[in-house]
Amino acid sequence: MTPRFLAGENEWFEAGRRMAAGEATFVSLWGDEGRMRVALREGDGALAVVDLPTDRGAFPSMAALHVPAGRLERAACDLYGFVSLGAPDGRRWLDHGRWPLRHPLGDRAARAGEPDSYAFLEARGPGLHQIPVGPVHAGVIEPGHFRFHAGGEAVVRLEERLGYTHKGVDALMRGATVARGAVLAGRVSGDSTVAYAVAFARAVEAALGLDPPPRAHLLRGVMAELERLANHFGDIGAICNDAAFALMLAHCGVLRERTLRAASAAFGHRLMMDRVVPGGVAVDLAPGGEAALRALLAEARTTFPKLVALYDNTASLQDRTVGTGVLKAEWARQFGAGGPVGRASGRDFDARRDWAYPPYDGLAFKVATHRDGDVNARVWVRVAEVGESLDLIEAMLARLAPGPIRADLPAPAAACEAFAFAEAFRGDVFAAVRLADDGMIARCHLRDASWLQWPLLEAAIEGNIVADFPLCNKSFNGSYSGCDL
Repeated sequence: MTPRFLAGENEWFEAGRRMAAGEATFVSLWGDEGRMRVALREGDGALAVVDLPTDRGAFPSMAALHVPAGRLERAACDLYGFVSLGAPDGRRWLDHGRWPLRHPLGDRAARAGEPDSYAFLEARGPGLHQIPVGPVHAGVIEPGHFRFHAGGEAVVRLEERLGYTHKGVDALMRGATVARGAVLAGRVSGDSTVAYAVAFARAVEAALGLDPPPRAHLLRGVMAELERLANHFGDIGAICNDAAFALMLAHCGVLRERTLRAASAAFGHRLMMDRVVPGGVAVDLAPGGEAALRALLAEARTTFPKLVALYDNTASLQDRTVGTGVLKAEWARQFGAGGPVGRASGRDFDARRDWAYPPYDGLAFKVATHRDGDVNARVWVRVAEVGESLDLIEAMLARLAPGPIRADLPAPAAACEAFAFAEAFRGDVFAAVRLADDGMIARCHLRDASWLQWPLLEAAIEGNIVADFPLCNKSFNGSYSGCDL
């Protein structure tokens, strides 16, 4: 895609105003050498990128203009040492005071002192109490801290703190080869390894003016839909399990396992990690891979409708999911929420269609939306997406023709940069890649859909009972790792 580039303080303020007014949608915000950058989707669907120099190490807070930018802004300040003037929340986000250096990507990196205390926001009122949960949890899941304020069983306020799985991805990307960058991108959030790899690869290809072979595009699409299937099967089962209906978890778990085995048979890896690379794909469809995929499609089409009927006809399950954890449509719009979270609250956006990248630009599919915005709606959006993914895989297999699966990357004639999207099972992944004139990565920013969904979980849980938090949380299924970078 060819973005509109703007620069200066006036443009910065105007971008914030337009996003706050609903005239444009916030995409991402990140730091770079001597500047802050914000990307937004214009009303006509075009991408705009605004640069703001930070010569004095400070910049006007975008979060003060548009709240959804808040956590990304805090993360950028942690990494670069910038100061966001007028910020509504100046607390650190990624930096828990445990790093050996403060501001590791900035010009004024300093040795860290004592760990800082973190002041959670307070809610005051008669009978209110706090419930701290995490970062270590009972299950085998990523670490995150949840601070509840509750009156009896009703949640009055929830605040999250993440950053416990910070991996230093931004720093590792600087000076890396494109091949190394692809490996790192695929490990930002392991359950979305294909989507991240596609977004990164597409950004690199756009920067270098390269279009991969048609077969490569189709194989990427098959992998992306397998990844979507596996995660949706897992999520639907896990949501039902959190409503004490373990039978659905068991049956959906079988379908998830069948999907992962089919992926392994087709591409040699259950998660298809490192299979998508800049220029195309690293492996072709294995012998017997197409048969394994078609067997999966047949089994899913036979089994899954029965599970959907079981979900729909179990009154005790519906009692837990209907009307629980409602995300209002205006909140989904304001935060630009993607994936099932946004679509279940009426936001009709899907990067596969609205950014129209291969192979989806040549395929017909429906984008499922719902208006109720509750846990039940998020389940039904996933159910519909399962059906669409099955159809898409079949359509892409039918279009596969013999041919090359990878093109060699040309050397850049000069420093260059580009931007790209990919639709993960959680929503859109955004990639901004800047290459130096020697072809090494100068800067890579990767934004998970969860950055814009975690704050919405805090809003959706208010007024629900504490016992419904696992149910609401799983229906959002935000990535911890994807936000910890």
